[in-house]
Amino acid sequence: MKQAFTFLLLFLFVQCVVSFGQDYRLPLYTGTIPNSKYTGATEKIERKDIILISNVQTPDIAVYLPSPRFATGQAVIICPGGGYWVLAYDLEGTDIARYFNSIGVAAVVLKYRLPTYGNCIEPHKAPLMDAQRAMRLVRHNAAKWNINPEKIGIMGFSAGGHLASTLGTHFDYGNKEATDSVERQSCRPDFMILMYPVISFTDASVHSGSAEALLGKNPDKDLLVYYSSELQVKENTPPAFFALADNDDGVPAENSLLMYAALRKKKIPVELHILSEGKHGFGLGLNNEHVASWTTNLKLWMNSLDKKDKLK
Repeated sequence: MKQAFTFLLLFLFVQCVVSFGQDYRLPLYTGTIPNSKYTGATEKIERKDIILISNVQTPDIAVYLPSPRFATGQAVIICPGGGYWVLAYDLEGTDIARYFNSIGVAAVVLKYRLPTYGNCIEPHKAPLMDAQRAMRLVRHNAAKWNINPEKIGIMGFSAGGHLASTLGTHFDYGNKEATDSVERQSCRPDFMILMYPVISFTDASVHSGSAEALLGKNPDKDLLVYYSSELQVKENTPPAFFALADNDDGVPAENSLLMYAALRKKKIPVELHILSEGKHGFGLGLNNEHVASWTTNLKLWMNSLDKKDKLK
């Protein structure tokens, strides 16, 4: 009897954990996935000290919503990093989503296709297509999820930061003639949060691993320019927040500095935080109070955006 009671308690605990996980998990596309080809491969999930996902076959979003009582109306779509080879799905995805919920912000973790597994017709287009679709899908569901459609940002870590900055510089305002109502939505992010991001494929500070994974070994020069976000900043590029470590030995800090300078040149509001420690891939930085301070700075910055919106 005691054993049965213990099992019942364990079962109820598991159910509580599940129920307080993501509120929704939605595939990005209905029907045929664009720019995709069948290879017979399956997605791989490795559970070590972090969860790594590779060979993504069906891109999706996991939606985490805060308590309606404390919701700010803001939302962030999160792109985990991993060099365009894998996705650091908890460290730079679900862990971040739970933090956002704690400050009243809705969070959406994007599981995007990776260009390195042969399941995309034009591999370099797949991550951006998925990010654009995610932004449209969140806007499409904004009312249902208690989100302000004009307060949806994009966030990315490392190569995911490259994807976030690519969306921030390559977007449209929707196809009003589309039969798919999701495609009628704008995919412009209202703000960008770029965490130790890969930015440039043309500067000496290039992260060659990400560039090769996205574009191949001998890419066209025009594509290198197209995917160098510091060269693509326009007057309507959204404001940005950066956090990175000065001693990052994975992605040189010069990447962020190039984007920072390009945004300033266009007079786009930008905030830059360079920590003296943390190296690459610190995520929330929970094992170091100094590194973890970036979350406080981000919260204050997001609050400032919210105040500016209310004054309009």
